[in-house]
Amino acid sequence: MAKLKTKYVCMECGCESPKWMGKCPECNQWNTLVEEVDTKTAPASAPSLSNLSKPERMQDISIEEEMRLSTGLGELDRVLGGGIVKGSLILVGGDPGIGKSTLLLQLSDNIGKKGLKVLYVSGEESVKQIKIRAHRMSADSANIYLQSENNMDYIQRTIEDVNPDVLIIDSIQTVYNSSILSAPGSVSQVRDATGNLMRIAKGQGIAVFIVGHVTKAGSIAGPRVLEHMVDTVLYFEGDSHMSYRILRAVKNRFGSTNEIGIFEMADRGLAEVLNPSQMLLSGRMKGVSGSSVIASLEGTRPMLVEVQALLSYTSFGVPRRTATGADYNRVVLLMAVLEKRVGLQLQNYDSYVNVVGGIKLNEPSSDLGIIAAIASSYRDKEIDDGTVIIGEVGLAGEVRAVNFIEKRINEAAKLGFTKCVIPYNNYKNLKDDPKIKIYGVKSVEEALNIII
Repeated sequence: MAKLKTKYVCMECGCESPKWMGKCPECNQWNTLVEEVDTKTAPASAPSLSNLSKPERMQDISIEEEMRLSTGLGELDRVLGGGIVKGSLILVGGDPGIGKSTLLLQLSDNIGKKGLKVLYVSGEESVKQIKIRAHRMSADSANIYLQSENNMDYIQRTIEDVNPDVLIIDSIQTVYNSSILSAPGSVSQVRDATGNLMRIAKGQGIAVFIVGHVTKAGSIAGPRVLEHMVDTVLYFEGDSHMSYRILRAVKNRFGSTNEIGIFEMADRGLAEVLNPSQMLLSGRMKGVSGSSVIASLEGTRPMLVEVQALLSYTSFGVPRRTATGADYNRVVLLMAVLEKRVGLQLQNYDSYVNVVGGIKLNEPSSDLGIIAAIASSYRDKEIDDGTVIIGEVGLAGEVRAVNFIEKRINEAAKLGFTKCVIPYNNYKNLKDDPKIKIYGVKSVEEALNIII
């Protein structure tokens, strides 16, 4: 028997090497090379030219508006760009226990009740286990077909027999091809399985959902080419110990990548959160220093978020800086602006900044709100409960304009806020008459004189 040859393949970029190396020579990632069996095959014969596709002029190609299939979950439809596109390949990733399988089972039930067939293939659970979970969630559609299978050949045969409208694979790391000697979840197996599912989705017009495991770093396990092959990549975020979940699109060929959907984990599955601002501000204490409300924007959706800051006198020579939900380096930069431009002596205080609700602030419009919360805690003076703060802060202490200011102001007015502090450049360009009192500020010092 001939001796099997092995090679080492990078789990991040798919680079192959004849020997193991600690650092991948292509993507420069450490400890990503794994050993696989090298299965070299004979060179394939030249393809027949009879099936060669001919190029067409763009002006001669007729298109029709793509009809989207609603999932029955408005938050999921928002993230997908309006619904499921026929023949699309969608990858859903997230931490274990975050709710990926629960979301897809609810989606299956909603689509099945519309008279469409759904094939749910699980490589991790038996059909009885899925049935128990479906019974708890009251998912009782007669058009859901369950299968517990890992072999890709058998899955393809089942697809031909059932001819579903939607196919769900849970998860892609458990599917294998018997002709490939590598273990399930390896680079070769994941790449081959995803390639077969892509051909099924495009050739037969079946919408395919793939569940992907994530690594400790939070990225989807397997080669990075997996994310390049699919049409849409959805990440399910949130703490498994908390009830709220955030669904975010990081890639979407059929819609925006800035939209998010918010769900709450309940006894009967995931429930949509239609008003996230009200949810995020529901437990806010009034009359307490170090708390401010900012208007953040996720895609086209404005959200009001509470930012908390706590400053305490340090017992050591070097003060401690901690930021949760906000960029640490950004918080340190803003504290330096407060020291230099406003004159607050923060070098002897430990500072703790927290964004309530597990939300991560990435846009710079939250700068002025973070500064206001820190200054409020330092001076031990509370900010008026009806005030919303919006603005980006520069190193010179100036307050710069932000985008979509009207949406942010309208969201604040809808929730009963009475005062809004915004950049002066936004203030002078307002077109509509706002329903709340607006203050336009040019500098951080001017804003703090109004807020505190």
